[in-house]
Amino acid sequence: MIETPILNPHLLSLLARVRHTNRIVIADAMFPSWPDMEEVDLSLVAGIPTIPQVLAAIRATWKPGAIWMAEEFNRHNDAAVRAEFTEAVGEGCPITFEPHLRLKERVPGSTGLIRTGEMRIYTNVVMESR
Repeated sequence: MIETPILNPHLLSLLARVRHTNRIVIADAMFPSWPDMEEVDLSLVAGIPTIPQVLAAIRATWKPGAIWMAEEFNRHNDAAVRAEFTEAVGEGCPITFEPHLRLKERVPGSTGLIRTGEMRIYTNVVMESR
């Protein structure tokens, strides 16, 4: 049996299929669907789970080579929210901030999208595997 803190079999399956330089998206509840992309929907109700909760769970066993977020995140979220995301990402892979529209250009071709119950604005994360 695989020992991991993640219980969701669909999420585990997606993470197991992400290879070198493949990307995954961790998205808020309002993020649009992408017809040709596998989606693992973890949303339960507004705010549950949050993107930092999902990030922390994934980062416990999965190591990204690059992480991107929208630069608008810093302007529209307070210091406490920014710190929450920084803590969830952890050490070893800094976040690169870029315009929101550029971030969305990274979504096509990703291995999958993980939808959360996150309701805070500009909190979507794109991660690329090492």
